[in-house]
Amino acid sequence: PATLSSIPRGSQGDSPVLQAYPDWSHHAAGTKQYNCSDIGLVSVYRIRIDSCNRLWALDAGVSRSLEDFEVTCPPKILVYDLHTDQVVRRIDFPPEVVRRESLYTNIIIDETTSRPENNCDDVFVYITDTVAPGIVVYDSGKDLTWRVSHPAMYPDPDFSESTILEHRFTLMDGVVGLAFDPEAEIVYFQPLATDRLFSVATSALRSGPLPFGKELPVKLVGRKSSQGIGLAASPRGGTIFYSPFTETAVASWNPRTNEHAILAQDQERLQFAADIRTPARDGTALYILTSRFHRFFLKNVDGNDFNTRILRIDGLVTPTAPAVPSAVLPSGFGPTYETNSAYYSLPAVTPSSSQFKPLPQTVPLANYRPAPAPSNAHVKPYAFIQNYFVNSKQPYAYEPVPIIDKTKNNPFFVLNSGEKPFPATRQRPQYGLNGEIFFPKINHHFNDFNGLRYAKSLRANLTANH
Repeated sequence: PATLSSIPRGSQGDSPVLQAYPDWSHHAAGTKQYNCSDIGLVSVYRIRIDSCNRLWALDAGVSRSLEDFEVTCPPKILVYDLHTDQVVRRIDFPPEVVRRESLYTNIIIDETTSRPENNCDDVFVYITDTVAPGIVVYDSGKDLTWRVSHPAMYPDPDFSESTILEHRFTLMDGVVGLAFDPEAEIVYFQPLATDRLFSVATSALRSGPLPFGKELPVKLVGRKSSQGIGLAASPRGGTIFYSPFTETAVASWNPRTNEHAILAQDQERLQFAADIRTPARDGTALYILTSRFHRFFLKNVDGNDFNTRILRIDGLVTPTAPAVPSAVLPSGFGPTYETNSAYYSLPAVTPSSSQFKPLPQTVPLANYRPAPAPSNAHVKPYAFIQNYFVNSKQPYAYEPVPIIDKTKNNPFFVLNSGEKPFPATRQRPQYGLNGEIFFPKINHHFNDFNGLRYAKSLRANLTANH
């Protein structure tokens, strides 16, 4: 089968035929004649399109990642010119940033320092390694690659089991969800096996390999009501979009205003949101890809049902102006987003036993709402899933996503606070690599506080399937 496909816009109705992209000659990895040096694809996990109309395909090179983890070829990136559908660049990763069980799953293209005359060949690329947790950074202008890691990128054994409706599955995956706020120059990330969302400044990622003993300045953003993968950020305004598994919902949170909203909830169509996108070329639309991967993982997928959907919700994303790289902006002009040097930024919200944690919306989001439609325009329902992009007439029969009351509940809680560190004088039990209990003295530093999580993750990874 093809690992990268396109959908013809001219097709009408449901289930359009997938077309191998760019053609079947790039999908010969299943044949014995395939050579890793060939221009072809093995297993594409994510794709991105830059402002120069080029598609970046992240090829993990892993044929099977669940039962026996079969590596066919080393990971790579192929860059396609969408005008010609030809490969214009190939990026092979050096062995120094690839581990024995590396699984490259997500990719972000950072054009904030790119210059227009370089045709997007001087961007920074951030890539998640899910099984050997870390973030790989590629400087395409200098053709340099390095790798950074942090305990926050590892799975948490306490969240190894996820639940979607009546289905429970255990998946100890590390960092996989990835989003980029270009205005604040912040990358958000989340492992699958956790209820937490973290962030790191792009300046820290772009600084090169970390010197020995220096820690990546990761911040805890907040906690979700359950695990999830799908993660996105609005090109402007700073709103974060995410999808918690158990709630089968899509929600948003704005770190600048602390405003929450549940945008849609549907137990049928929003199972396992694998990806969320906010394409800058598509106005205010939010796209969600749901796959029911959990049913495939549990080997009980129903082939007669709709298991993969591309959903669109309009009117959610802050409209974006044409991107202007920061390198060409006037002196003194830049984002106004402020960050705190402390790992825990705001005081904790009083805990609640409710599954969804209420939070008053004290700050209006007027500055970030989509522009009102012209008076002569047809006003459509707030969350009605519309046609694919705005320049074609309803190529597929998209399904409306219902809206629930987003003024009372939200699936994000204790935001920008996280867990308070244990006092330095307090002792708490930890587990060593061999399972023994010991009582160390704990200080306020993140690495010490998360030593238990890191050690337990290593043990759990020995028996978990990926």
